[in-house]
Amino acid sequence: MGAAAFGQNTVFNTNNAGGNGNGEALGLDKIIHETLDHAKANAGLGGGANQQMRYHGGPVMTGSINVYYIWYGDWTGNTAPMYLDNLAQTIGNSPYFNINATYSDGSGNRTATAVTQKTSYRSLNYKYGKSLTDANIRSIVADAIGVGVPDVNGVYFVLTSADVTASSGFCTQYCGWHTHALISGVDVKYSFVGNADRCPSACSAQSPSPNGNTGADAMASIIAHELEEAATDPDLNAWYDQRGYENADKCAWTFGTLSTAGNGSKYNITLGPDTNPYNYLIQQNWVNTSSGYCAMIYPPKP
Repeated sequence: MGAAAFGQNTVFNTNNAGGNGNGEALGLDKIIHETLDHAKANAGLGGGANQQMRYHGGPVMTGSINVYYIWYGDWTGNTAPMYLDNLAQTIGNSPYFNINATYSDGSGNRTATAVTQKTSYRSLNYKYGKSLTDANIRSIVADAIGVGVPDVNGVYFVLTSADVTASSGFCTQYCGWHTHALISGVDVKYSFVGNADRCPSACSAQSPSPNGNTGADAMASIIAHELEEAATDPDLNAWYDQRGYENADKCAWTFGTLSTAGNGSKYNITLGPDTNPYNYLIQQNWVNTSSGYCAMIYPPKP
């Protein structure tokens, strides 16, 4: 297929230096950087599959989750929006994302399984350069929100082009992370997901990939990973095991039963309308029942 257009995305100009537009300091809450050492190095087990998940009293996301993409850098001619938009639009209430229903808060409210893609934003002119700090990434989220009211049910994803890195360890320590911060008085959940084309040996599981775009196909799995964790541990004080691994960490770089696409690549899930579905290779998630296990669907087939 040809290059995807960004359609009716909101473009926010980032020429003006300094500040976040809200008159707030850029203090950061704790950030969980998804380390690579307990992932690819232990791909058969994920990040601690022998440890039980524990509830630590914090909230989970309930009702419905709204996904916002913030495209930072140069995405000209890249087909990534086709595949990643489709992911955000169709992953909700899938047998895969229903795994999150095995997590609840202290009042018994189950984690949301409905997902809706909302506005996408394009960040212009590399305001924060091509080596982003964690504080820069928070500022990019605040810039995108602007003077509007942040979505308390939203997860904002900063997606960077292949010429952009993150100085806190993208490609060497992690492929993505999620956290939360107070923006315009709202507890905002957001995530960084770097382009795996920058470091395919670290952040991509295969080449060729199902949709012929190695970076975007690898980012799909990382987006799913961070979305699962943002849903079940949005404020970093709800669900994780005694080692600190969240649900997706425990199944990182494990994919379950695989099928083979026409180009020889592997995939394990198909999402989208019957007339134009896309294949993806997305990591498993941790089912929080009994002793727990990694899977691609819930409930299990009889």
